[in-house]
Amino acid sequence: MDKLNQYRNVIKKILTEYEQLASQTPNPDGVDSILAFDEHRDQYLWFQTGWHNDHKVRGITVYVRIKNEKIYIEEDWTQEGIATELLREGVPKEDIVLAFHDPETRKLTEFALA
Repeated sequence: MDKLNQYRNVIKKILTEYEQLASQTPNPDGVDSILAFDEHRDQYLWFQTGWHNDHKVRGITVYVRIKNEKIYIEEDWTQEGIATELLREGVPKEDIVLAFHDPETRKLTEFALA
């Protein structure tokens, strides 16, 4: 399997497992948990949306994209972190970009700059 397809499959696997685990604790009434995978544009999202007690609820839990054969973690509100899961699945640090950090801060991490 080529690198791009491997990364797509790993990301989908991780997000699906996280969403299934989170679904064991139900969202508030009227709020849905959604996985959205766009392989054509290599964008992968796990988010919540809906209405609860007359308030609009919306929030991205994880947003990951693939760009230039690297995995960019744009948003990650999981406890352990998607980067940790990617490493467990064999993705090298050099192919993971912590894009939720600004470029200067990325220099201080052990992951790719871009």
